[in-house]
Amino acid sequence: MSDSSTLSTPSAASSAATASSTDALLATGAEILIRSLEAEGVEYVFGHPGGAVISIYDEMHRIQPSFQHILVRHEQGGTHAAEGYAKATGKVGTVLVTSGPGATNCVTGIADAYMDSIPLVVFTGQVPTHLIGNDAFQECDTIGVTRSITKHSFLVRDVKELAETVRKAYHLAQTGRPGPVVVDLPKDVLAARAPFHYPEKVQIRGYSVVGRGNADQVQLAAQMMAEAKRPLFYVGGGTIISGGSERLTALARRTGIPVTTTLHGLGAFPETDPLSVGMLGMHGTWYANMAVQNTDLLIAVGARFDDRVTGKIEAWAPHAKIIHIDIDPACISKNVPVDCPILGDVSMVLEQLDPLVEHVDRPEWLAQIEAWKAECPMDFERDGKLRPQEIIQALRDHTAGEACVVTDVGQNQMWGAQFYSYVHPRSHITSGGLGTMGFSLPAAMGAAFGLRGTGRDVISINGDGGVLMNIQELGVAAAHKLPVKVVILNNQFLGMVRQWQELFHDNRYSHTNLEPTNPDFVQLAEAFGCVGLRCSDPADIAATLDAAWQVTDRPVVMDFRVVTEEKVFPMVPAGAATDNMITAQFNPEACA
Repeated sequence: MSDSSTLSTPSAASSAATASSTDALLATGAEILIRSLEAEGVEYVFGHPGGAVISIYDEMHRIQPSFQHILVRHEQGGTHAAEGYAKATGKVGTVLVTSGPGATNCVTGIADAYMDSIPLVVFTGQVPTHLIGNDAFQECDTIGVTRSITKHSFLVRDVKELAETVRKAYHLAQTGRPGPVVVDLPKDVLAARAPFHYPEKVQIRGYSVVGRGNADQVQLAAQMMAEAKRPLFYVGGGTIISGGSERLTALARRTGIPVTTTLHGLGAFPETDPLSVGMLGMHGTWYANMAVQNTDLLIAVGARFDDRVTGKIEAWAPHAKIIHIDIDPACISKNVPVDCPILGDVSMVLEQLDPLVEHVDRPEWLAQIEAWKAECPMDFERDGKLRPQEIIQALRDHTAGEACVVTDVGQNQMWGAQFYSYVHPRSHITSGGLGTMGFSLPAAMGAAFGLRGTGRDVISINGDGGVLMNIQELGVAAAHKLPVKVVILNNQFLGMVRQWQELFHDNRYSHTNLEPTNPDFVQLAEAFGCVGLRCSDPADIAATLDAAWQVTDRPVVMDFRVVTEEKVFPMVPAGAATDNMITAQFNPEACA
């Protein structure tokens, strides 16, 4: 007995020591996640703690990682902030939230990113694996909820797979057509231990990224461009995403082909260039839509033929053959049949196309476009009242068109698109496909983080309806001393809905009057630690902007009390052809 016990005691001690030594070499899932984010080069994590992810926050406190965590006041605001960061920088935005309501609060931002091809990785907490499906506290089928609005999603069930999953998530988010990826993290996986190894490369079965376009199709496109008498570039956000803006600009100038852009394409081609015809579509310029309706060759570059662009699709671009360059095969001929599809990275395809095309003189076509510009320029009534368009133009002049402008959704969005004149890619950020009110303020905050130290101004343009939907993030921007200039075009109404109610519903302003519930925005700004300014007279616009730009250590909120009845024109009514535009509220017969 004694011999036996003598032999067993050292063995037990040795085993315990070995186990302890092994544990010391292992990392928890929470630490693996943090180390993976560091390895990925993440700069900012926009997040909010909760029970399912508390171990991650505990590890952050212990490790003090290289990235900065930004504590947002609402998970939707955090997701929009990550979108703004991604759009302004071209990098992947990162979000960290808890399970249940933390995850569901991100759904709008995830859907927004999916529609607008924005690279995000959203880490969501989850209940322990053995409780999944048991309706546990703060449980939600996050994968199921987000399946249709993500590029891909992962439920991590084994801590040994966590680092590789993070690597895959970032690879998927930023390659091909970018988009949001969700990584769901059960609480027990975050507590489990495994060796940490972050893979340099990753292979995903069934996933490949296209690069150069088919050489024969590119040659065909060059031939079509040479033969066209009235060609037109139709440029979308995919051009900016691919980094192809410089190539597109050089190609347009060398060939002498005019350019129209989508809402997301603003800045891909300088709007100050004589070849620019501005934005097309429902609230595009009259001359851009006229050019589309009369072109004989439409060269779509990184655009997806959205319904807000095409209007009545059977009547759109009726005389045109169509070339379509896009990285997503699902977008080609989805809405509009095309004559020359080119699947590939936009920047690479433009590089292939460049040596194959030459300048062709088309004086009649360019003269016609100039005549349309003169016939129906972008304008508004000047009668001594404070009008939104004049404010946007003043912002453009004050910043020399060099700011990063982040607009919300509604009338403010369209005025911001029409009257600022964008000359650089990634200088215009907005919610396009989903049309999310409440987007601008948190997205501008995210953009300001991403552009910190560059010297670039960040302007958030809002309506008085949308700004209140995520106003809580003002406190976060103030805490981090972000000098975001927040413009509120305050007409006391849900302006775009009011416009439709007036034009198409016999002035029945049903539940669009915000005056009874609007706060004093100046006092609200000051309560959040920001500077608040108010302007009600066009003569005071310049002084208001001067005062705002004197503040460099916190956000400034400018409450512009604009004309309630002002409408966004031009406008293509729903279901109409894009050459059937309402062009001016003060001169309905103009440009008819």
